[in-house]
Amino acid sequence: MNRPPHAAPSLPDPTIRMTEGWHCLHLYYRVNATVLATMSPDDRARGREELVAALDPEAEGAPQRLQASIISGHKADLGLMILDPDPLVIDRVKQSVRASSLGPALESVWSFVSITEVSEYVPTIEQYAERLKREGDGENDPAYETKLAAYSGRLPAMNQQRLYPDFPDLPVVSFYPMNKIRHPEANWFCSPFSKRSALMAEHATSGIKFAGRVSQLITASTGLDDWEWGVTLWGRAPEHIKEIVYTMRFDEASARYAEFGPFYFGYVMTAGDAVDHLKL
Repeated sequence: MNRPPHAAPSLPDPTIRMTEGWHCLHLYYRVNATVLATMSPDDRARGREELVAALDPEAEGAPQRLQASIISGHKADLGLMILDPDPLVIDRVKQSVRASSLGPALESVWSFVSITEVSEYVPTIEQYAERLKREGDGENDPAYETKLAAYSGRLPAMNQQRLYPDFPDLPVVSFYPMNKIRHPEANWFCSPFSKRSALMAEHATSGIKFAGRVSQLITASTGLDDWEWGVTLWGRAPEHIKEIVYTMRFDEASARYAEFGPFYFGYVMTAGDAVDHLKL
Protein backbone atom coordinates (compact mmCIF):
# COMPACT_ATOMS: atom_id res chain seq x y z
CA MET A 1 0.00 0.00 0.00
CA ASN A 2 1.40 3.31 -1.06
CA ARG A 3 1.26 6.01 1.58
CA PRO A 4 1.30 9.72 0.75
CA PRO A 5 4.53 11.44 1.78
CA HIS A 6 4.39 13.44 4.96
CA ALA A 7 3.86 17.13 4.35
CA ALA A 8 6.97 19.18 5.00
CA PRO A 9 6.66 21.37 8.08
CA SER A 10 5.96 25.01 7.41
CA LEU A 11 9.12 26.99 8.12
CA PRO A 12 9.42 30.72 8.69
CA ASP A 13 11.22 32.78 6.07
CA PRO A 14 14.98 33.11 6.68
CA THR A 15 15.84 36.34 8.47
CA ILE A 16 18.61 37.97 10.50
CA ARG A 17 16.02 39.59 12.77
CA MET A 18 14.68 38.15 15.98
CA THR A 19 11.21 36.61 16.18
CA GLU A 20 10.84 38.82 19.24
CA GLY A 21 13.34 41.07 20.96
CA TRP A 22 16.42 42.94 19.75
CA HIS A 23 20.05 42.32 18.96
CA CYS A 24 22.48 43.92 21.42
CA LEU A 25 26.16 44.86 21.11
CA HIS A 26 28.54 46.20 23.74
CA LEU A 27 31.72 47.77 22.31
CA TYR A 28 34.75 49.08 24.19
CA TYR A 29 37.52 51.25 22.75
CA ARG A 30 40.87 52.51 24.00
CA VAL A 31 42.37 55.75 22.72
CA ASN A 32 45.77 55.19 21.10
CA ALA A 33 47.62 58.35 22.11
CA THR A 34 50.50 57.62 19.75
CA VAL A 35 48.26 57.49 16.70
CA LEU A 36 46.27 60.51 17.91
CA ALA A 37 49.45 62.58 18.19
CA THR A 38 50.29 61.95 14.51
CA MET A 39 46.95 63.33 13.28
CA SER A 40 46.65 66.87 11.98
CA PRO A 41 44.35 69.34 13.74
CA ASP A 42 42.06 69.30 10.70
CA ASP A 43 41.80 65.51 10.73
CA ARG A 44 41.06 65.50 14.43
CA ALA A 45 38.39 68.18 14.07
CA ARG A 46 36.78 66.33 11.19
CA GLY A 47 37.00 63.07 13.10
CA ARG A 48 35.28 64.55 16.13
CA GLU A 49 32.36 65.68 13.97
CA GLU A 50 32.15 62.29 12.28
CA LEU A 51 32.27 60.42 15.57
CA VAL A 52 29.59 62.55 17.23
CA ALA A 53 27.38 62.07 14.16
CA ALA A 54 27.95 58.31 14.16
CA LEU A 55 26.98 58.09 17.84
CA ASP A 56 23.92 60.36 17.67
CA PRO A 57 20.95 58.29 18.90
CA GLU A 58 18.54 60.78 17.32
CA ALA A 59 20.07 60.71 13.82
CA GLU A 60 18.07 59.39 10.89
CA GLY A 61 18.64 55.66 10.60
CA ALA A 62 20.16 55.39 14.08
CA PRO A 63 19.64 52.17 16.06
CA GLN A 64 16.67 51.95 18.37
CA ARG A 65 18.98 52.39 21.37
CA LEU A 66 22.49 53.82 21.47
CA GLN A 67 24.33 54.89 24.62
CA ALA A 68 27.90 56.09 25.14
CA SER A 69 29.87 56.03 28.37
CA ILE A 70 33.33 56.91 29.65
CA ILE A 71 35.00 53.81 31.11
CA SER A 72 37.07 54.01 34.29
CA GLY A 73 40.37 52.19 34.56
CA HIS A 74 42.85 50.91 31.99
CA LYS A 75 40.65 48.38 30.16
CA ALA A 76 38.95 50.94 27.92
CA ASP A 77 38.19 54.63 27.47
CA LEU A 78 34.90 54.64 25.54
CA GLY A 79 31.97 52.25 25.87
CA LEU A 80 28.99 51.84 23.55
CA MET A 81 25.79 49.87 24.06
CA ILE A 82 23.63 49.45 20.96
CA LEU A 83 20.31 47.66 20.41
CA ASP A 84 18.19 47.26 17.29
CA PRO A 85 16.00 44.68 15.54
CA ASP A 86 18.49 44.64 12.65
CA PRO A 87 22.04 43.56 13.54
CA LEU A 88 23.39 45.31 10.44
CA VAL A 89 22.06 48.63 11.73
CA ILE A 90 24.09 47.96 14.88
CA ASP A 91 27.15 46.98 12.86
CA ARG A 92 26.83 50.17 10.81
CA VAL A 93 27.65 52.15 13.95
CA LYS A 94 30.77 50.04 14.51
CA GLN A 95 31.86 50.51 10.91
CA SER A 96 31.20 54.27 11.06
CA VAL A 97 33.46 54.57 14.10
CA ARG A 98 36.16 52.56 12.32
CA ALA A 99 35.85 54.57 9.10
CA SER A 100 35.89 57.99 10.78
CA SER A 101 39.00 60.12 10.70
CA LEU A 102 39.48 59.23 14.38
CA GLY A 103 39.02 55.52 13.70
CA PRO A 104 42.75 54.71 13.62
CA ALA A 105 43.12 56.20 17.11
CA LEU A 106 40.26 54.13 18.59
CA GLU A 107 41.40 50.58 19.28
CA SER A 108 38.63 48.05 19.80
CA VAL A 109 39.62 46.20 22.98
CA TRP A 110 36.51 44.16 23.80
CA SER A 111 33.01 43.44 22.56
CA PHE A 112 30.02 41.37 23.55
CA VAL A 113 27.26 40.09 21.24
CA SER A 114 23.89 39.16 22.72
CA ILE A 115 20.13 39.35 22.32
CA THR A 116 17.29 40.43 24.58
CA GLU A 117 15.02 37.75 25.99
CA VAL A 118 12.40 36.89 28.57
CA SER A 119 14.15 34.40 30.81
CA GLU A 120 12.64 30.96 31.31
CA TYR A 121 12.79 31.73 35.04
CA VAL A 122 10.33 34.63 34.81
CA PRO A 123 7.16 33.07 36.24
CA THR A 124 3.99 33.00 34.19
CA ILE A 125 0.87 34.11 36.01
CA GLU A 126 0.00 30.46 36.65
CA GLN A 127 3.48 29.71 38.00
CA TYR A 128 3.34 32.78 40.23
CA ALA A 129 -0.02 31.63 41.59
CA GLU A 130 1.48 28.24 42.45
CA ARG A 131 4.40 29.95 44.17
CA LEU A 132 2.00 31.99 46.31
CA LYS A 133 0.25 28.80 47.36
CA ARG A 134 3.53 27.14 48.29
CA GLU A 135 4.39 30.19 50.37
CA GLY A 136 1.15 29.83 52.33
CA ASP A 137 -1.30 32.14 50.55
CA GLY A 138 -4.58 30.30 50.03
CA GLU A 139 -6.80 30.94 47.02
CA ASN A 140 -9.53 32.35 49.29
CA ASP A 141 -7.11 34.67 51.06
CA PRO A 142 -7.60 38.33 50.01
CA ALA A 143 -3.80 38.75 50.05
CA TYR A 144 -3.52 35.98 47.43
CA GLU A 145 -5.86 37.77 45.04
CA THR A 146 -4.17 41.12 45.65
CA LYS A 147 -0.67 39.76 44.99
CA LEU A 148 -1.79 37.81 41.92
CA ALA A 149 -3.60 40.82 40.44
CA ALA A 150 -0.59 43.05 41.06
CA TYR A 151 1.75 40.59 39.36
CA SER A 152 -0.64 40.14 36.44
CA GLY A 153 -0.65 43.90 35.97
CA ARG A 154 3.14 44.21 36.09
CA LEU A 155 4.14 41.24 33.96
CA PRO A 156 3.38 42.58 30.45
CA ALA A 157 5.31 45.80 31.09
CA MET A 158 8.24 43.92 32.65
CA ASN A 159 8.47 41.57 29.68
CA GLN A 160 8.23 44.49 27.26
CA GLN A 161 11.18 46.13 29.02
CA ARG A 162 13.17 42.90 28.85
CA LEU A 163 12.64 42.53 25.11
CA TYR A 164 12.59 46.18 23.99
CA PRO A 165 14.38 48.04 26.78
CA ASP A 166 14.55 51.75 27.37
CA PHE A 167 17.74 53.13 28.87
CA PRO A 168 17.12 54.44 32.39
CA ASP A 169 17.99 58.04 33.18
CA LEU A 170 20.85 57.05 35.49
CA PRO A 171 24.47 58.26 35.33
CA VAL A 172 26.47 55.14 36.24
CA VAL A 173 26.75 51.97 34.15
CA SER A 174 28.46 48.62 34.70
CA PHE A 175 28.62 45.63 32.37
CA TYR A 176 29.93 42.10 32.88
CA PRO A 177 29.41 38.69 31.26
CA MET A 178 28.63 35.56 33.24
CA ASN A 179 28.18 31.79 32.97
CA LYS A 180 26.47 29.15 35.05
CA ILE A 181 29.11 26.69 36.24
CA ARG A 182 29.43 23.16 34.87
CA HIS A 183 31.34 21.52 37.71
CA PRO A 184 30.84 17.94 38.90
CA GLU A 185 29.87 19.26 42.34
CA ALA A 186 27.87 22.27 41.11
CA ASN A 187 26.52 21.76 37.61
CA TRP A 188 23.68 24.21 37.05
CA PHE A 189 22.50 22.41 33.93
CA CYS A 190 22.17 19.07 35.72
CA SER A 191 19.87 20.53 38.37
CA PRO A 192 16.09 20.09 37.88
CA PHE A 193 14.16 23.10 36.62
CA SER A 194 12.21 23.35 39.89
CA LYS A 195 15.44 23.87 41.84
CA ARG A 196 16.88 26.31 39.33
CA SER A 197 13.64 28.28 39.30
CA ALA A 198 13.57 28.50 43.11
CA LEU A 199 17.17 29.71 43.22
CA MET A 200 16.48 32.38 40.60
CA ALA A 201 13.40 33.49 42.54
CA GLU A 202 15.63 34.00 45.59
CA HIS A 203 18.09 35.90 43.40
CA ALA A 204 15.33 38.15 42.05
CA THR A 205 14.09 38.89 45.57
CA SER A 206 17.56 40.20 46.48
CA GLY A 207 17.57 42.46 43.43
CA ILE A 208 14.12 43.92 44.13
CA LYS A 209 15.53 45.59 47.25
CA PHE A 210 17.49 47.92 44.95
CA ALA A 211 14.48 49.18 43.00
CA GLY A 212 14.89 52.87 42.22
CA ARG A 213 18.64 52.71 42.85
CA VAL A 214 19.68 50.15 40.23
CA SER A 215 18.18 49.17 36.88
CA GLN A 216 19.19 45.87 35.27
CA LEU A 217 19.10 44.32 31.81
CA ILE A 218 20.20 40.73 31.21
CA THR A 219 20.86 39.72 27.61
CA ALA A 220 21.46 36.20 26.32
CA SER A 221 24.61 35.20 24.44
CA THR A 222 24.66 31.40 24.36
CA GLY A 223 25.88 30.48 20.89
CA LEU A 224 26.61 34.13 20.09
CA ASP A 225 29.64 34.91 22.24
CA ASP A 226 32.05 33.27 24.68
CA TRP A 227 29.78 33.75 27.70
CA GLU A 228 26.16 32.76 28.27
CA TRP A 229 24.69 36.03 29.52
CA GLY A 230 25.58 39.70 29.75
CA VAL A 231 24.49 41.83 32.70
CA THR A 232 24.15 45.59 32.33
CA LEU A 233 23.52 47.57 35.51
CA TRP A 234 22.71 51.28 35.70
CA GLY A 235 23.05 52.97 39.08
CA ARG A 236 21.81 56.14 40.72
CA ALA A 237 25.26 56.38 42.34
CA PRO A 238 28.47 54.31 42.06
CA GLU A 239 28.10 52.64 45.46
CA HIS A 240 24.74 51.19 44.44
CA ILE A 241 26.43 49.05 41.79
CA LYS A 242 28.90 47.71 44.33
CA GLU A 243 26.14 47.04 46.85
CA ILE A 244 23.86 45.08 44.52
CA VAL A 245 26.67 42.91 43.11
CA TYR A 246 27.99 42.19 46.61
CA THR A 247 24.54 41.45 48.03
CA MET A 248 23.47 39.13 45.24
CA ARG A 249 26.69 37.10 45.36
CA PHE A 250 25.46 35.58 48.64
CA ASP A 251 22.48 34.03 46.85
CA GLU A 252 23.10 30.36 46.08
CA ALA A 253 22.47 30.94 42.35
CA SER A 254 25.60 33.13 42.36
CA ALA A 255 27.65 31.80 45.26
CA ARG A 256 27.51 28.20 44.09
CA TYR A 257 26.75 28.31 40.38
CA ALA A 258 27.99 31.55 38.79
CA GLU A 259 31.26 32.66 37.27
CA PHE A 260 31.92 36.20 36.10
CA GLY A 261 33.98 37.79 33.36
CA PRO A 262 35.57 41.26 33.24
CA PHE A 263 33.70 44.25 34.62
CA TYR A 264 33.50 47.48 32.59
CA PHE A 265 32.42 50.36 34.80
CA GLY A 266 31.74 53.88 33.58
CA TYR A 267 29.67 57.04 33.40
CA VAL A 268 26.96 57.75 30.84
CA MET A 269 27.57 60.76 28.58
CA THR A 270 26.37 62.16 25.30
CA ALA A 271 28.70 61.45 22.39
CA GLY A 272 29.75 65.10 22.30
CA ASP A 273 30.59 65.17 25.98
CA ALA A 274 32.46 61.86 25.70
CA VAL A 275 34.57 63.14 22.79
CA ASP A 276 35.39 66.30 24.75
CA HIS A 277 36.22 64.30 27.88
CA LEU A 278 38.58 62.03 25.96
CA LYS A 279 40.30 65.09 24.45
CA LEU A 280 40.00 63.65 20.95
